[in-house]
Amino acid sequence: MYVTTAASLTFVAEGFTAPGPGNFQLPPAFSIGGLDVTKSMLLIVLSGILIIAVTYVMARPAAVVPGRLQFAGEAVYGFVRNGIARDSIGTQDFMKFVPYLFSLFLFVFVNNYYGVIPFLQFPTFSRISYVYGLAALTWLIYNGVGIARFGFFGYLRRQTVPGGMKGPILVLLIPLEFLSNIIVRPATLALRLFANMFAGHLLLILFSTGAAYLIFESDKLAYAPVGVLSFVLGILVSFLELLVMFLQAYVFTLLTAMYIGGALADEH
Repeated sequence: MYVTTAASLTFVAEGFTAPGPGNFQLPPAFSIGGLDVTKSMLLIVLSGILIIAVTYVMARPAAVVPGRLQFAGEAVYGFVRNGIARDSIGTQDFMKFVPYLFSLFLFVFVNNYYGVIPFLQFPTFSRISYVYGLAALTWLIYNGVGIARFGFFGYLRRQTVPGGMKGPILVLLIPLEFLSNIIVRPATLALRLFANMFAGHLLLILFSTGAAYLIFESDKLAYAPVGVLSFVLGILVSFLELLVMFLQAYVFTLLTAMYIGGALADEH
């Protein structure tokens, strides 16, 4: 049967409660002056501290022949600088955006991988409010740099009027281009990251709790092999999630760079 609460919709069958959206509604860790501080809020702050500390340690030696930590830091920086920023924005303008893109990649990367770290085990961006905040910041940046270069109306024309298009067809194209390039972009940017983190974490919860129930709590011994299979599938999904978490950090950063490059381009 289905059991509905204010926080979630959950399926209950034979004593097993399947995971649902309610599993992402974490109770407050503590309160400060009436403000509830949740685990996801602490993880967001922790990720900022970790990134600053690790990048400082990596960059501090600044040796001609880098050590392992410096080499790792330079490899990640070079990946973002050359593989994302320069290729997407262009050689003339890309350098001023590298610090943001580098920070963005690390921020999404660290918060995604919380989902597979023991005792933490919660990808921060499975909460959509954080993803919308990050997408809104990207939206402000790429629209801001476009307006700064071409002026408000010049930028708006480049984003809504496709190059070489004239005539009555523009009556249809301009609203569609405005909706696609100005309104929908931050929503799709956010939903892609959120959906992958939410669905992946939900699968991990399902396989792990399902395996534990079938092996240890079910009164039918015949279900134990299914529980073992569920446990194995959970491990396989965990490895798949490792790849997905990296790809989502890469895709989010890449799309941000592409939007900035498109905002600075002379032709749309």
